[in-house]
Amino acid sequence: MIVSITFDVEHDCPPYLTTTRGMEEGLPKLIDLMAEKRVKATFFFTAEMAKRFPELVRRVIDEGHELGSHNYNHERLDKLSRAEGERAIVKSLEVLRRFGEVVSFRAPNLQFPNYYYDVLERNGILVDSSKATYKGYREGVRFFGDVLEVPASTTSSVIRLPWRIQGLIHSHLKEPRVYFAHPWEFVPMQREKIRFDCKFNTGDKAVELLGRLIDHYKREGARFYTMREFYSEYQKLKRE
Repeated sequence: MIVSITFDVEHDCPPYLTTTRGMEEGLPKLIDLMAEKRVKATFFFTAEMAKRFPELVRRVIDEGHELGSHNYNHERLDKLSRAEGERAIVKSLEVLRRFGEVVSFRAPNLQFPNYYYDVLERNGILVDSSKATYKGYREGVRFFGDVLEVPASTTSSVIRLPWRIQGLIHSHLKEPRVYFAHPWEFVPMQREKIRFDCKFNTGDKAVELLGRLIDHYKREGARFYTMREFYSEYQKLKRE
């Protein structure tokens, strides 16, 4: 069984808020949790958050995790012209690659018109995780040109559901099981004026539930992959 834990590192709950409590409080908790569980994750940073919190980018890299791009400032690619979208992607990579290698990408809101695969390929991106099976994508892990698509399996709020409900959902997911969450989900958001699904069980309860998810898969003997590791594995299969 293959599982991937990924994080979309952005300001708090866009487009509703502009605060950065998730960066200041939530992201350090997540990095600590990954160290405790000995799991490597992929952290898709917006370039804006990387510029504002460079010490957190460095910590992610220093602790052996993968750094990916989540666009420049969480611009939705389906709301931009192709030229505007390409500029945002390129700008994000210019900033993030000052910290280290970046070969993975995830579009904000998982909105990714297919013509951007060519943009990613021309800019050195090897693997994308912008599609989602829960949004109707049915093609599984596959190459689009030379870019490997690794779709997300569930929306982030699933990992904050009570465990007895989560367990039923996880058991029905197809492999690979790719989870994502946001740093702001790991600070209390109950008093914020945002959608209910964005604030229930946020804070320490979310940390507890994510830890329980990881422990569940460890008991099942799962292998945890970063996006870069997915690419290495599927590249071998492509050559065979």
